[in-house]
Amino acid sequence: MERKPNIILILADDMGYGDAGCYDGKHLQTPAIDSLAKRGLRFTDFHSNAPVCSPTRAALLTGRYQQRCGIEGVISARNHRDKGLSTKNITFADLLKTGGYRTAIFGKWHLGYEPRFNPRYQGFDEFTGFVSGNIDYHSHIDQVGFEDWWKDVNLVPEEGYSTDLITSHGISFIHRNKDKPFCLYLAHECPHYPYQGPNDPADRTVGKPDPTLGRRQDRIAAYKEMMEAMDTGIDRIVREINSLGLEQETFIFFCSDNGPADPGSSGLLKGKKGSLWEGGHRVPGIACWPGKIRPGTVTNETTLTMDLLPTLASIARLTLPTTLKLDGIDLLNLMVEEKPLSERPLFWRFKNDCAIRRGPWKLINNKCQSLFHLDDDIGETTNIIQKEPKQGKRLQQELVKWSNRISEGIKQQS
Repeated sequence: MERKPNIILILADDMGYGDAGCYDGKHLQTPAIDSLAKRGLRFTDFHSNAPVCSPTRAALLTGRYQQRCGIEGVISARNHRDKGLSTKNITFADLLKTGGYRTAIFGKWHLGYEPRFNPRYQGFDEFTGFVSGNIDYHSHIDQVGFEDWWKDVNLVPEEGYSTDLITSHGISFIHRNKDKPFCLYLAHECPHYPYQGPNDPADRTVGKPDPTLGRRQDRIAAYKEMMEAMDTGIDRIVREINSLGLEQETFIFFCSDNGPADPGSSGLLKGKKGSLWEGGHRVPGIACWPGKIRPGTVTNETTLTMDLLPTLASIARLTLPTTLKLDGIDLLNLMVEEKPLSERPLFWRFKNDCAIRRGPWKLINNKCQSLFHLDDDIGETTNIIQKEPKQGKRLQQELVKWSNRISEGIKQQS
C-alpha cells in the first residue's frame, strides 16, 4: 500500500499580508517562504477565522467556526486561566492519529493553560512549547511573569531562542519519524511581541513580565531579525525533508493566525490585528507539495483557516466520522486539480463587530454598516451600501441568521 503523505503545518503569529516577498512585501526578506510559493500554490484570498490568536487556532484544530468551541476571543493569561479548548472537540491531530500518523506540535498552543487542555490530550503525541499568548523569546516567561516552556504536561526549562527551538524540535521529530507518516504542527511565536531578535538579552524574569513589548526601541529592526530567524527555520525544515528524500511525500502549508500588529504590514489592505477590515484577517496562505501541486500556481479562491482540517483529512485519505459536523471544506481538488470552489458565505464575529463575505461582496458591521466589492476595492475605501441597498440587505439577513444559529450552538454547549 502506498505510504500516506507527511503533513507539515507552519503557523506564523501576527504576520501580515504584506510581510512576505511573495505578497509584494518590500520591507522584509523571506526567501524560504517565497520559495514555498514558487514551488507550490499561493492563495491571494486566504483568511484567518478571527483577527486574533486563540479563536483562529480553535478553528484550525477543529475545522469549525471557533464559536462552536466556545472560543470567540483571546484566552488571556490574566483573566482566563480556567478556559480552553474542550477535549470533547475532535482535532485534526485526533483524526490523523487514528489514521496511523505520529503527531506533534512545537511552539505556541494558546488554547488553555490548565493541564486538562494540554495538546497531549488533544491528539498530539508530542508537545514542546508554551501554552500562553506570548513569552519572552529567551527566558520563556509569559506576559504575567510565569515560566511557560513545557515538554508534554510538565514545565521543563530549555535554553535558547524560542524560534530556533521550535525549528530544532521539528527537525528532530522529522528525523525520528522519517519511516512512518507524520503530522508536524510548527506554531511559531514570530513575529508576535515581545520584539526580540536572536541576539537580544531576555527582558522578562519570573514575576516581572514588563515591558510587555520588550525593551528594544528599534522595533522595525527587531521585527526584521525575528522574521529572518523564522524564515531561516523554515528553510532548515525544508532542507531536512529534502535530505531524507521525502520532498514528494510531504505536504507543507504555511499561514498566519491573523493580521499584523505594528510594525507589521497589511500591504494594500485596510486594518490590522483585532479588526474585521481585510488587514485583520486576510493573511498569507501557501501550499507546497512537489509532484502534486503545480509550481507557481496562484488561486484567488476565498478560503479560511477552518478549511485545513477537512483538507488534511483528505490528504491523509481518512474517512471522517459521520457524526463530525464541519464548517470548513476540502481544498485538495482546488490545490491539486485547480478546480474552482462553489460559492459559499463566510462569516467573522469578534467582540461587537461582525462581517460576511459572499463572492466579491463583503458586508461589515462595526461602528456603522459598510458594503464593499472587493474585486474593485480591496482596500475597503468606498462604502457602497447606499448604491447597493438590496445586496446589503441580503448579506445582512444571512449574517443575522448565522449569528443567531452560532449563538444558539454556544448556549447548548454551556
